[in-house]
Amino acid sequence: MPIIIVSDPAAGTSQRVEIDEARLRPLVGTRIGQTVDGSFAGMQGYKLKFTGGTDKDGIPMRPDVHGSAKSRVVLSGGVGYAPKNQGEQKRKTVRGNVVSQETTFLNFVVVEAPKSRKRQEPETKAEAPSEEKKAEE
Repeated sequence: MPIIIVSDPAAGTSQRVEIDEARLRPLVGTRIGQTVDGSFAGMQGYKLKFTGGTDKDGIPMRPDVHGSAKSRVVLSGGVGYAPKNQGEQKRKTVRGNVVSQETTFLNFVVVEAPKSRKRQEPETKAEAPSEEKKAEE
């Protein structure tokens, strides 16, 4: 069962959403960096940016490898390899930047929240100090 992790940088939170295979189908073919509608994860009105993921074996997706297949590439850093010494390179297995049926963990970032949510945040902040002043008096 695929798992989606949605991070919200404005709130500083993230949430984990499990979806079934049928709801993953519209995401197949999505590339890293693309923005999609959040309705597939039960987040109507949200725009989510796809930032990466892993397959069932834990092999990470890499944005500069095209396609969805596994491939062995020489890496000098970045996603999938952290060199211990400067200039060190190593051949590692990574997945391409396209979502496939084998992808199990998908990472998303909230790019745009619904307008109703944006309106509610300032109102609650504005009301809170006035209520505190009334309580002090």
